[in-house]
Amino acid sequence: MGQAEAVEKAKKVKFVIFDIHGILTDNTLFYAQDGVKSEAFCLNDQVGIKALMDSGVGVSFLTSKVSRDVEQMAKIYGVPPDMLWGSSAKMARLDEFEKQSGLKDDDICYVGDEMIDLGIMKRVFFSVAPADGSSEARAIADLVTMVGGGKGVARELAQFILEAQGRWETFVAQYH
Repeated sequence: MGQAEAVEKAKKVKFVIFDIHGILTDNTLFYAQDGVKSEAFCLNDQVGIKALMDSGVGVSFLTSKVSRDVEQMAKIYGVPPDMLWGSSAKMARLDEFEKQSGLKDDDICYVGDEMIDLGIMKRVFFSVAPADGSSEARAIADLVTMVGGGKGVARELAQFILEAQGRWETFVAQYH
């Protein structure tokens, strides 16, 4: 898909669902000697998440299991606990959300990077993959970000969506 088509789709986005691993992280896991796992998250994405939410675009995180590090990261990013969705049945979770919210596939952007994301990426109106996502995810994405996972995907996407919707400058103006 070309840039102009991606901009047209971005204009209609009301809600963004982010996969976490490979999107908000670079898929690297760190293990301490005691076996405790940790991951690194990009603070630039905090600006992107804030920009979307402040501009009226809803945000959720969808991952197979919500861990303590994801909960902590969501607090830092300002994402409410009810928007942290832990489910490996991503399509069923989307069905449930649409039923509860009244939103439709045409209102939703999904950001994914791997095989488990392909079905939902094909289903929603606007799909996005990071530059280092799987070749399959990049092939079906409406937009491939310039940055890779864990390097500011949410920040880049937020600016893309809000510029398409004519709301980016309003967000930026609050910092002047």
